Amino acid sequence: MKLVVLQPSYLPWLGFFDQYDWSDVFVLYDDVQYDKNGWRNRNRILTANGPAWLTVPVRLTGQDFPPILEVAIDPSKDWRRKHRISLEQAYAKAPFFSTVYPALARVLEQDWEFLIDLDLAMLRALVDLLGMPWKVQRSSELGVPGQKTARLIGLCQKLGASDYLTGDAARSYLDESAFQDLGVKVHWHGYVHPEYRQRGPDFVPYLSVVDLLFHHGPESRAILRRTHTGASQEPKPLHTLEVD
Repeated sequence: MKLVVLQPSYLPWLGFFDQYDWSDVFVLYDDVQYDKNGWRNRNRILTANGPAWLTVPVRLTGQDFPPILEVAIDPSKDWRRKHRISLEQAYAKAPFFSTVYPALARVLEQDWEFLIDLDLAMLRALVDLLGMPWKVQRSSELGVPGQKTARLIGLCQKLGASDYLTGDAARSYLDESAFQDLGVKVHWHGYVHPEYRQRGPDFVPYLSVVDLLFHHGPESRAILRRTHTGASQEPKPLHTLEVD
């Protein structure tokens, strides 16, 4: 059984779904500490003026960030309408707008209290649009204690994993020998971002997967599968506009 353990993201990028596609079980790591200015509550789309952030406003108090599943959305901001309008303006003329947008709009029309519930609902919508099966489990519901490598080892044992896929960011702490002792093969995620038909003359990588879906619809899964090798990590965005 092939296992991936990954923190939730809002409107994730292609590499996120490449890992999802590889896995037999995809554990959403929802009970680790929330990272401000990360990917849990934001991602980028491509507008006529270049890449732009879609950010979900959250409420954080005190010095210590809570676990991801406890992060509440700020209800004082009208972000849902702004995100719908931004998607409409950016992709209304894209070939598969009429197929993709309604599924996203249905999620954005709902009133969400916690970020994790929004991220889960959006992930399910995107998985359906990509034609992938639903195979998500939440780490908070699995009852596996520990930190870093010990926690990941525990998840592998709990779920009966034979193979575990991880990103380059884990090289600083992951004890690969501990997985080997358990009989689990560690794979380092290498994802070379494919190019595809997109608005504008110059291709812009590392956007939300919605950019691919709006332009290629049912071909999107095959396109994100084109490349599976090379160094990969969470993308480092270019300068972008902010839409929240």
